[in-house]
Amino acid sequence: MSTTPPLLAAYDIDKRYGHVEALRGAGFTVDAGEVVALIGDNGAGKSTLTKVLSGAIRPDGGRIELAGERIDLHSPLDAQRYGIETVYQDLALAYDLDAAANLHLGREVFRAAPLRWFGVLDKPAMRQNAEAAFRDLKITLPDVTVPVGTLSGGQRQCVAVARAVAFATKVVFMDEPTAALGVVQRGQVLDLIRRIRDQGVAVVLISHNMPEVLAVADRVEVLRLGRRVARLTTETTSIEELVSAMTGGLNTEEGA
Repeated sequence: MSTTPPLLAAYDIDKRYGHVEALRGAGFTVDAGEVVALIGDNGAGKSTLTKVLSGAIRPDGGRIELAGERIDLHSPLDAQRYGIETVYQDLALAYDLDAAANLHLGREVFRAAPLRWFGVLDKPAMRQNAEAAFRDLKITLPDVTVPVGTLSGGQRQCVAVARAVAFATKVVFMDEPTAALGVVQRGQVLDLIRRIRDQGVAVVLISHNMPEVLAVADRVEVLRLGRRVARLTTETTSIEELVSAMTGGLNTEEGA
């Protein structure tokens, strides 16, 4: 059995909102180059745990470790400094800007001084960076210079994912990345997730789509009522077993 600590791990995470316990000693682990699906019924705590691990909210208790070292996340910027990025379900894209500008939102590249002092962007460099990022992930766009609002849903999803992957050195969280996409577009996004994994980056997939979970994830961690109740390997599990864990019929994590 390997003694190497997980790339990202959460232990005994608590989060309360008044009298509501969103997380009650929740745990989670993911290794480098692994796709782990985080699933659970509505109210299980998936979104809360994801926000804790991506720095969006502060837990009331527990600890987070990166490669065995305890870290303290005060904000998403802290998570980004550790190489942790998140692709939210609403994508958070600026639809009036092109793909290159969206890739660099908050991380714009400026021209050399003195133009930098006036906030002049280095658009050729940003476009070159974007084209390289899309090429590395085998993302094909009709034109990186057109507003992303003119792209298809699947293409916009790919831009959001590429933005995260371009700066993620450790972990990418993806919240329902195939929601509202067609069959072909869903397949493209799942292939993209596999390519990210193959680059050695850990992917955490939050999804309600059980067939997709089994198709793309290496492991599944199940939350129920704010606690992890099961850790399952997709090769040896089934949709029925996943649903059983989500609804209380299976618990492999008593006391976890």
